[in-house]
Amino acid sequence: MKLKAELFQAYLNCPTKCWLLSQAERGAGNVYAEWVKQQNQAYRNESLQRLLETVPNGERVMAPTSDGIKPAKWRIAAELVVQAPWVNASDSVQSDALAVTERPRHPGDGGAEPGPQPEQWFLESAIDALERVPKSRTRAAHLVPIRFIRDNNLTKDDKLLLAYDALTLSQVLGRQITAGKIVHGDELVTMKIKTTPLARQARKTVEEIATMISSGSPPDLVLNRRCSECEFEARCRQEATAKDDLSLLSNMKGKERSKFNSEGIFTVTQLSYTFRPRRRPKRLRDRREKYHHALRALAIRERKIHIVGRPELKIDGTPVYLDVEGLPDRDFYYLVGARVHRAGSAVQYSFWASSLEEEKTVWSGFLELLSTIANPVLIHYGSYETTFLKRMCDRYYRPPDSSAAGYGIKAALNALSFLFAQIYFPTYSNRLKDIGAWLGCHWTSANASGTQSIIWRTQWEKSGDPALKQELINYNSEDCQALETLTDTLTQLCSPDHRSDLENGTDPKAVFAEPSTSKDTLWPRFSSATEQLC
Repeated sequence: MKLKAELFQAYLNCPTKCWLLSQAERGAGNVYAEWVKQQNQAYRNESLQRLLETVPNGERVMAPTSDGIKPAKWRIAAELVVQAPWVNASDSVQSDALAVTERPRHPGDGGAEPGPQPEQWFLESAIDALERVPKSRTRAAHLVPIRFIRDNNLTKDDKLLLAYDALTLSQVLGRQITAGKIVHGDELVTMKIKTTPLARQARKTVEEIATMISSGSPPDLVLNRRCSECEFEARCRQEATAKDDLSLLSNMKGKERSKFNSEGIFTVTQLSYTFRPRRRPKRLRDRREKYHHALRALAIRERKIHIVGRPELKIDGTPVYLDVEGLPDRDFYYLVGARVHRAGSAVQYSFWASSLEEEKTVWSGFLELLSTIANPVLIHYGSYETTFLKRMCDRYYRPPDSSAAGYGIKAALNALSFLFAQIYFPTYSNRLKDIGAWLGCHWTSANASGTQSIIWRTQWEKSGDPALKQELINYNSEDCQALETLTDTLTQLCSPDHRSDLENGTDPKAVFAEPSTSKDTLWPRFSSATEQLC
């Protein structure tokens, strides 16, 4: 059995994805996943070509065999595929975690039937490039694996992939590879990585993969934040929906899910029946209640909005619905959308940056818009815009608090923070797309999403196609509209005039589900008609 680097990388993202790839299953397709794969390959090819151009022809080689590594005289080897039997580093024998297969019996074999024999596992890695550093006075000649990664910001998983390359190469050479290099980002930054501290975790991950595949049964299906980037997204979500799996609730962490499982709760419907409003002490009456997964599940089962406490949404000024598009990996904000009501009608403003140099112009245009609005109050959804406002103020210019723009930034309202743990919509997540769709909002593009916007922007930068630019502006504008719809709904739910309908249960779409603060109890004080017995 071959354990390739693709399986190692897939396991870091999701054990289920690793299992499916090991079984040679094909996903239904994912536009973003395919696009990322193509971009990564193009980046590797371009980066490798640039590296090879720095080395004379006689000191570079393409796709050498593993046998030619030790006596090699080259400086750079490209596209090297190495493979080695996997042995436990601690005792140099096959790991106990690996699978076993039955050895076939041959005619004439005597004695007892032979037991199962360990299945041979091989580590395999396609190393992007391998640098040979000649010996010096202080150090012997050694090899340095190189990986090319497109992202500007490296993650721990990226470093673990390099550690896997070093581990595989160590098995081939019979000596430890202690360091490697990662070339990454738009500027082709080279980072030296010590692989020794990561080797233990890489070995542990290899053994976990071997144990999982050898068991013959798939791991428990768990949806996670990387599903939107996976080719098996549709398959896994369909299976999770059919099972009514707890991982459909996006805010639930692994430890919380395991705790519910230990209590015999495996589905969202089962969880919904566990919610019980609890009495709160008076001293905690004004403190926000903690988030309840069971209440989210109850809202989904009853298809109603559930409200905890008495939330009040006050907007003292003119609402400005803000949505920002950017490329997080490049820390670049290229589109700022603002929706404002003027003269009884909504007006959408879009500030576009064609390059990083125009980002400051976008910020200036946005501030100029705020300066024309009386008491503007920025309303956004999530922390992305919060970070945007802070970075733009630090990077370019922070308007005075006494100005209209300064007031708008200071009074900015994060609608997500307001509804969290107070208002539960009957959706599996608090994503604006999910809640907006439940409220009846629509997006022109069927596959509109944050990941899709990254594809559109990257394609526009290469082609300059005005249709792609318009797709992004439309997507941004429709997000602003959805945010306005959501804010109007929250304002209505929190209004005193509507509160009586909720208390009386006459609202068909929303109910109160707050923990009780009354003195009602199952064990009331004893009372008797005879005064002496009281």
